[in-house]
Amino acid sequence: MIKYNLKCNNKHEFESWFSDSKEFEKLSKKKLLECIFCNSKIIKKSIMSPRILNSNKNENRNPPELELKKLKKDLINLRKFVEKNFEFVGSNLANKVRDVYYDKKSNKNIYGSTSEKEREELKEEGIDLVSIPWIEKDN
Repeated sequence: MIKYNLKCNNKHEFESWFSDSKEFEKLSKKKLLECIFCNSKIIKKSIMSPRILNSNKNENRNPPELELKKLKKDLINLRKFVEKNFEFVGSNLANKVRDVYYDKKSNKNIYGSTSEKEREELKEEGIDLVSIPWIEKDN
């Protein structure tokens, strides 16, 4: 379906839906279109801007700066949650993760940092880590 802005020879503007652009041309040639205001049969497409919608996105989206502020706030709240509920192990994360992973009795929540090499080694052992953007609280 396609929506066109239409204009009659008396300069009335209105919108109408068509299955495709060929349908508009066909109906126009046969004089089957008419103005909703004055019944004129002389109808042309007027200038219009296309509207592209993605079914996964909300039509009434917030401006990007509002979305960015919300995302930043969410990441700061996530950081606060992690700091409150997890033990900080610093750059020793890879070793501490192994301790927790292989000691089935241990059920610690930890956070810290690893090198890319340590991350790959952990992955090879079947240990997946989750990285989150660490937003500075006063940023």
